[in-house]
Amino acid sequence: MTMKQTPSQTVGPYFAYGLTPQQYHYPFSQIAGSQLVQGEVKGERIRITGQVFDGQGERVDDAMIEIWQANAAGRFKHPLDQRAERPLDDGFLGFGRCGTGTSTDQSFSFDTVKPGAAQDGHAPFITVVVFLRGLLSHAYTRIYFADEAAANEADPVLNKVPAERRQTLIAHRADTATGVEYRFDIHMQGPQETVFFDV
Repeated sequence: MTMKQTPSQTVGPYFAYGLTPQQYHYPFSQIAGSQLVQGEVKGERIRITGQVFDGQGERVDDAMIEIWQANAAGRFKHPLDQRAERPLDDGFLGFGRCGTGTSTDQSFSFDTVKPGAAQDGHAPFITVVVFLRGLLSHAYTRIYFADEAAANEADPVLNKVPAERRQTLIAHRADTATGVEYRFDIHMQGPQETVFFDV
């Protein structure tokens, strides 16, 4: 029997067509987009925005970013997270996808809430998965928040990252006319390469 390659083993990309079709105006439905909140939810509304850069420092125009996060109470929207002491908002989706090919500056953007710490002794974070042309297996990283300095210093995962590279995981806050925005750029290679995790 001849085994065929799966999409993640080829250079693709299939992301825009198959996973974010509405963003690219294809006539198909999708399970997730860039809006992680619907209606009223608890917590601070924020926008995560950034760009993906290749090893030459050029913006990547066909990447896809996925994020998964806890809500403001630190609870994940997942069947295994049944912690009643951390309430779950009906309007919080917890998972999103966004491509970099539909904005003029090749950026991604997510509207969500700032997560709470999912565990005692851990800092608030957002899990990030990067899909990209020529990347045969997607890459995992995290977003931490610059205004959570004390929690970041105590976080056991962040403390495993060499001190000189931790800044690649930190999103910086700006209060804009449209609300709170955190900037998080992803560098796939080069001197500013983002820390990626072996998951």
